[in-house]
Amino acid sequence: METVHYISSDVFTLELLHEIISQNFTLELSEEARINIEKCRHYLDKKMETHSEPIYGINTGFGSLCNVKISNENLSQLQENLMKSHACGTGDEVPHEIVKIMLLLKIKSLSYGNSGVQLATVERLIDFYNNDILPVVYTQGSLGASGDLAPLAHLCLPLIGEGEVYADGFRQPAMKVLEKNGWKPITLQSKEGLALLNGTQFMSSYGCYILLKACKYSYLADVIGAISLEGFDGRIDPFHELIHIVRPHKGQINTARRFNELLEGSEIIARPKVHVQDPYSFRCIPQVHGASKDTIDYVKKVFKTEINSVTDNPNIFVGEDLIVSGGNFHGQPLALALDFLGIALAELGNISERRTYQLISGLRELPAFLVSNPGLNSGFMIPQYTAASIVSQNKQLATPASIDSIVSSNGQEDHVSMGANAATKCLKIMENLERILAIELMNASQAIEFRRPLKSSEFLETFLKSYREEVPLVEEDRILHYDIEKSIAFLNSLQLDSEVLE
Repeated sequence: METVHYISSDVFTLELLHEIISQNFTLELSEEARINIEKCRHYLDKKMETHSEPIYGINTGFGSLCNVKISNENLSQLQENLMKSHACGTGDEVPHEIVKIMLLLKIKSLSYGNSGVQLATVERLIDFYNNDILPVVYTQGSLGASGDLAPLAHLCLPLIGEGEVYADGFRQPAMKVLEKNGWKPITLQSKEGLALLNGTQFMSSYGCYILLKACKYSYLADVIGAISLEGFDGRIDPFHELIHIVRPHKGQINTARRFNELLEGSEIIARPKVHVQDPYSFRCIPQVHGASKDTIDYVKKVFKTEINSVTDNPNIFVGEDLIVSGGNFHGQPLALALDFLGIALAELGNISERRTYQLISGLRELPAFLVSNPGLNSGFMIPQYTAASIVSQNKQLATPASIDSIVSSNGQEDHVSMGANAATKCLKIMENLERILAIELMNASQAIEFRRPLKSSEFLETFLKSYREEVPLVEEDRILHYDIEKSIAFLNSLQLDSEVLE
């Protein structure tokens, strides 16, 4: 049975986005959205018949050319020229999963009826989405201010039969795909090119994609951290509820509660401890992991607002008979949030690597480098090097992009957000975190074997059993690259309940 999501003015959430993407919903416009789009387009057409004064982006040039008046007979050509001239992205291709989110969020933004696009334009974007026709979009080219101009130009070029797409499993000219489906290129009307190119859908799609992974890996950081705590023979005391009630940050409280749940029934955590205190990378897990959770919650709020917004320019208000040029395309809210998110994810990796380091240090009756017969075997000596290298790269990537700006468009666009750069490097930080946590899991699962015959909790033992089916215990030196890759694949394959993502 086909599952359809109807685009409407109903509030769109990250959880709904995840459901639509993961369950392969198709899209359709609600009747409300159709009416809003057509009403706005009709209003704009009537306005252009009677209005001779310049209206930015509708009958003028763009950027610093805003004072150049364009005659009515050239308005369609103006929009097509805009699309072509702005398609100057370069660098790596945007991942297909993110391109699909870009299509969805662009459709959503245009559906409110404040952008002046034709109904046919939005319906063609829906055709692309539903048929997995994914435009080739590049990661470099957006300043994150006048909208994500270059990436969105590449996203929307196929509407006019230009550019390239992935369809039927390979990359091909967009025009060829249009012809195969019996579709004619869209003839852009006044304002449409600008409506398509202005907007924050590159930044916001990256942010949504990263947030979904961040929620998952925030949870897995707790699970893997709990296994490390068991392997290190750590204490449960720092997770006592009363400690966190007197410093009641939400993330801190939730992290401590989760650790108590994860470790419930563990023989290892319950046994008497010789040591009085653990290092900060264990003792301060609630405070550090919790702060990252609170950051993720904040960023989710920012992106929830954004994906329910109109972000092109100018905005059309039919009821008020107004066309107003403003700056809703400016990505500053997203740039700051993405930088904050990148820092929070980098810190999850930072403390993870420190736990890995403690586990290989020959402390607490663990053998040096977590292997029998150390010396002949180097064991887990070098995976920590790898984790340390990745953690340091994340520190470098976590330098905020949003504190930067550069003048463009002949001085007209004199402050930009750099949100697109914040987005692409935040994704790199997220991918690095996956690798760092995979290396910690390798070490933690090895360490816990030296606590046998004592058992951990039922949940953690089940988790470790599943992991061991993919990555066997290291008894003597072998090529650990393959273990790292298998560990990453194991974590990526895990499907979590939706409440974990909330």
